[in-house]
Amino acid sequence: MAENKKVLVIGGGFSGLTAAVETAEAGAEVVIVEKTPFFGGRVTQLNKYFPKLCPPNCGLEINFKRIKNSGDVTFHTLAEVERVTGQEGDFEVTLKTVPRFINDKCVGCNACAEACPAERPNDFNFGLDTTKAAYITHNQAFPFIYAIDGKHCKGKACGKCAEVCKYGAVDLDMKPETLTIKVGSIILASGWDPYDVSKLDILGAGRIKNVITNMQMERLASPNGPTGGRILRPSDGKEAKNIAFVQCAGSRDENHLPYCSFICCLASLKQATYVREQYPDSKADIFYIDMRTPGRYEQFYRKVKDDPGVTLIKGKVAKITDDPETGNPVIEAEDIMAGKKIRQAFDMVVLATGMVPSTSASKIPVEISYTPDGFVLPATLPMGVYAVGTLKNPADVAKSVQDATGTAIKSIQSMRR
Repeated sequence: MAENKKVLVIGGGFSGLTAAVETAEAGAEVVIVEKTPFFGGRVTQLNKYFPKLCPPNCGLEINFKRIKNSGDVTFHTLAEVERVTGQEGDFEVTLKTVPRFINDKCVGCNACAEACPAERPNDFNFGLDTTKAAYITHNQAFPFIYAIDGKHCKGKACGKCAEVCKYGAVDLDMKPETLTIKVGSIILASGWDPYDVSKLDILGAGRIKNVITNMQMERLASPNGPTGGRILRPSDGKEAKNIAFVQCAGSRDENHLPYCSFICCLASLKQATYVREQYPDSKADIFYIDMRTPGRYEQFYRKVKDDPGVTLIKGKVAKITDDPETGNPVIEAEDIMAGKKIRQAFDMVVLATGMVPSTSASKIPVEISYTPDGFVLPATLPMGVYAVGTLKNPADVAKSVQDATGTAIKSIQSMRR
């Protein structure tokens, strides 16, 4: 296939992977660009996801296998798009890659990480623990090749990772590279970021150690997370059996996120089941403005609501403080249905933070119009450029996959016009 008949997919999360494999299996060549060292996006960081409440690897490993088995998919990790010129059927795209410092000879033996003396905050676990500067995110990461974080590595002055590697996989001389490719169409699938909770001062985010985000909760509950799947609070490792979930943490607020992120209510209901299943004597209180569980998810809402260990409290949380003696976060809130104010201590508080499109912080170098909140306006996209999933509006995994599958057809049509 001619160079300009390839499809470029920007983003290696679930939407991007779906668009890529569907396009490739329809007969087109695909190039995936992912800014992190590994594929899977936010879904890899979940413990379980809707609608089947299965671990993320259930769906991801299928797509990874499809990529491995396809001769029509190539990819660049630690890469970002710097420039796009041209038009539908004839785009020229400039990519900038960051050194991985590990080459394709890597067998994933972990020797480099064991020898590495430098540590880095573990962004995969949202800072709940650390990794070595030579690292891999989890045991089913793809590609299964270690990466060295250049910001924390001591470089050739240390070189211990290179000394212990038996396969010649460590290359501390790697440099950034610039690549130019020609493609016929472009799929934007760069995904979403959690809202910055440091802006939520009254809710104790970043100030009170036992106040965490919903994504941090996913990592705590995950078997490949920092606690091996045990729900333990960050301050002292104590089992968190009495947990409050605070809905709309920054969402539907003109000072923060003015919109509803769609998935947060379901995520908190799901996370309440994590706690209840792990600790039979546990309690989960969910403070909400209104509970949104559209369509087929209504049944799940009723199931959780009927659990005697789960209490739904309609009312906005006004403030969260810290009890210095116990480390317990203390919630002050209203209970609208009971007509009273509540002041109650919990082992841990989970903030249901919303979804922010990745383009809010980092724009893609294509002529695009955005909403004031950073979402792509699809009608303004140039011919041959398509946005999928959470770049357009908040969405769950199932809807993002459906959208990506439909977009694959459009991208192929663009090349053949």
